[in-house]
Amino acid sequence: MILVLIGYMASGKSTLGRILANKLNYDFIDLDDYIEEKEQVSVSDIFKSKGEIYFRKKETLYLKELLDDKTKLVLSLGGGTPCYSNNMDALKNTSKAKSVYLKASIPTLVARLKNEKSKRPLIAHIETDELLTEFIGKHLFERTQFYSLSDVTITTDNKKEEDIIEELVLQLF
Repeated sequence: MILVLIGYMASGKSTLGRILANKLNYDFIDLDDYIEEKEQVSVSDIFKSKGEIYFRKKETLYLKELLDDKTKLVLSLGGGTPCYSNNMDALKNTSKAKSVYLKASIPTLVARLKNEKSKRPLIAHIETDELLTEFIGKHLFERTQFYSLSDVTITTDNKKEEDIIEELVLQLF
């Protein structure tokens, strides 16, 4: 089975994905890291040099490649991945994948992201916490319709990593 972690940036997909993969003795892949490895350039540089449309096309290509080729995998998607190119349909239409929405509140996401902006191309230009809050709120409003199609939803606010993993395992198995 492929367990696909979905959620907004900084919702915990990569951190929790590594822990979950270790617990289940599965492989772990962060889709952004996979793209960087395949393209031999950082996601930030892809956005800067080739643009978001190019990135989204590659993202879909590599997502489908992983869904076709892998088993016993925990896959962490980028925050926008489910929202483009019918990627959520691809997840829903494969019997070997289960999707998990890691749901975090806007205040939680702002607290996690405000010191990481330089590493995040979509928010690198945002200067204040108020503008970041507004940006995240708008994005979440747009993306929730895709995230909510996940097989399982786990709220992560104010929970310890091990408690989230335990809740995940109980709901998935």
